[in-house]
Amino acid sequence: MRRRSTRVTTEGTRFLFFTLAVAVAAINTGNNLFYLLLAMMLSIILMSGIIAESCLRRLEFHRHLPELVYAGEPMTATVVVANRKTRLPSFSLHLWDATGEQEIDRGLTLWQLMPGASQILSYPLIATRRGRLRFDGVRVGTSFPFGLFLKKAYYPLDGSVVVAPAVRPVESTFLQEIALFGQDLSLPRKGHGSDLYNLRQYHAGDDSRSIHWLSTARTSKLMVRETEAEDQRRVTLMLSLLAPLSHERLFEDAVSLTASMAQDFGARGYQVRLVVGGVSSPFGQGEAHLLGLMESLALCERSSPDGRESPAPSDKGAYDPEGGATIVFVPWGEVRKVFHGVRADGIVSESVLQGRQHAV
Repeated sequence: MRRRSTRVTTEGTRFLFFTLAVAVAAINTGNNLFYLLLAMMLSIILMSGIIAESCLRRLEFHRHLPELVYAGEPMTATVVVANRKTRLPSFSLHLWDATGEQEIDRGLTLWQLMPGASQILSYPLIATRRGRLRFDGVRVGTSFPFGLFLKKAYYPLDGSVVVAPAVRPVESTFLQEIALFGQDLSLPRKGHGSDLYNLRQYHAGDDSRSIHWLSTARTSKLMVRETEAEDQRRVTLMLSLLAPLSHERLFEDAVSLTASMAQDFGARGYQVRLVVGGVSSPFGQGEAHLLGLMESLALCERSSPDGRESPAPSDKGAYDPEGGATIVFVPWGEVRKVFHGVRADGIVSESVLQGRQHAV
């Protein structure tokens, strides 16, 4: 019954009713014409089942999904349908995505698929929440040839896609709000590097090679160019997984904000490290590193506190004060109890999440 199912359509119900009426008339009257008509109607019912079964047999499906998508953003899923029959075509095929006992209509229809041929069907798909989106198989149905019955066949076709948290633009003012709840968020610091940190007036003993001549000519004062330390262009984002069921929405907001800030810092050239619960990633840059961080955030799960404190990450390098800035996200509890001995440059606590204005 899982592999095959048959449902009578509205037209099929009417046809069966007329077939029954003709059968009653043939029995009561004994008229040969009624018997001939009854035989024709019964043969139509029989042919509907045989032809529909032939259309659904020996089909092959392949699903193509992206490796990672973001919640709330549309993606394109592709299904390849192949007819492995050597002589008979398939007609009027309609496809549903099957997940458990649920059938999701994607509006995919094939009117004709010749023997040995294949066709690609694409459809938009939007994941509403982060995690792993799974597909169990494909259910294909046809009402060919007379539209009296809708016969469906199930083809197992496992597939999954990782859904990353929703990423939204982060306002610069929100970074300043974070600093109010922790220490100063001094991500750029003066040091040896190539990026501009500050312009100031020349002091005795400054290197003459650092004189900024354009500013000197504009201000009529000798100005010196200070650079930003490259080894300080790194940030560690630490997310606590401890949150009771009542704080599930705040926990999801914290995960989404962590993903948004990771992407924002990555776009600005920072080396980003992510600490989720007790698992730490290395510092890194680039699209591949960012996708790895998004996958970690997509698959992380909320932990119920049960009166216990969160275990600290095993990677002590996450607390290295020379490793750039550290921003902690704590949707529930106190930072000192959740992350022991962490020097936080920015703190996103429960109160910040409830009143934050980072999302546009």
